[in-house]
Amino acid sequence: MPKLDLDDLQSQMTAWRRHLHTHPEFGFEEKRTAAFVAGKLREFGLDEVVEGVGGTGVVGTLKRGSGNRAIALRADMDALRITEQGGQPYRSQTPGVMHACGHDGHTAMLLGAARLLAEEGGFDGTVRFLFQPAEEWGRGALAMLDDGLMERFPFEEIYGLHNMPGLAVGQFQTRAGAFMSAEDNFEIVLKGVGGHAAKPHAGSEVLVAACALVMQLQTIVSRRLSPADIAVVSVTELLTDGTRNVLPGTARILGDARSFRPEVSAAIERQMGIIARGTADSYNLSHELTYTREFVPLVNDEALSQEALAAARTVLGETNVATASEPMTGSEDFARFLDHVPGCFAYVGNGEASAPLHNPSYDFDDRGLIHGARFHAGIIRHRLPEG
Repeated sequence: MPKLDLDDLQSQMTAWRRHLHTHPEFGFEEKRTAAFVAGKLREFGLDEVVEGVGGTGVVGTLKRGSGNRAIALRADMDALRITEQGGQPYRSQTPGVMHACGHDGHTAMLLGAARLLAEEGGFDGTVRFLFQPAEEWGRGALAMLDDGLMERFPFEEIYGLHNMPGLAVGQFQTRAGAFMSAEDNFEIVLKGVGGHAAKPHAGSEVLVAACALVMQLQTIVSRRLSPADIAVVSVTELLTDGTRNVLPGTARILGDARSFRPEVSAAIERQMGIIARGTADSYNLSHELTYTREFVPLVNDEALSQEALAAARTVLGETNVATASEPMTGSEDFARFLDHVPGCFAYVGNGEASAPLHNPSYDFDDRGLIHGARFHAGIIRHRLPEG
């Protein structure tokens, strides 16, 4: 088959990415995005394109040769409830929603890989292109799996990419084993008796207790877990029913915890309960603790991580590929797929000067699109070789 003009593909992916950036959609609301993706996949001539998987997910299937192995490539499609501050002409036209995590770029890269593989081939087997909803919720992968993904579109391995601010465009990193953390969410409610700000002794107000509790939660990682374990406990909100001259009677403390092993997650929940109960008792309050597990740890397969690094070196060059030195305490819904099949998740650079992820000034660097598309195609050709 003739080789695809990569400059032309880069221009197309840039146009797709900027279109998606202009029209962001929140998790499980990606109807316009899914229709755009499905339309492009059909335009490329894929063997099958199925919409509505897990709500708004799309699965495309491309077969070449007689091989009986199947590999999945995955991109996420959802945006965040953030008001964009960038001044680019393709900025979000949806008030209060923007692609602040680069999922528009991830979608465009996978579409580019689909076109590249559909037109050039170069592999023997089946490729599943998974376009996932609601990654930011930690719910989209489960929704697709609960909708029979593995039974309807079986595959034996899976690979995915995420852009990384601070890493140079064209750079690729991954590592075997623990790569990204679990995310647990918690809410602690303290209840007492509020009243007049001039008479704190007349009730059992909660604000001082809440402040003490926030400080005590910091001792979970520093004093109650082994120093050998990586963990983070972050309080992100403290809400009360008080006002300028009213002592609050209720306080809500919300946040999240990150870890890489289920035993550490369980220890954080247990110690949080001890601290919350002890603080409430010492201030004559009642308390409630709600602790939920939103994301599981992302653990890359040992052998397939080496395969991903090898494929990346082939298409991106030896000097642009590195083993990540340590895991990241961010979380990623891709981990749910790794509960079912082995695979590897990796980072591609978004530039050293990029704004951080989830920042209102963030934008995906379009120069990285071709590198992501070439890796996606490269890992398929590496793992499903012709002949």
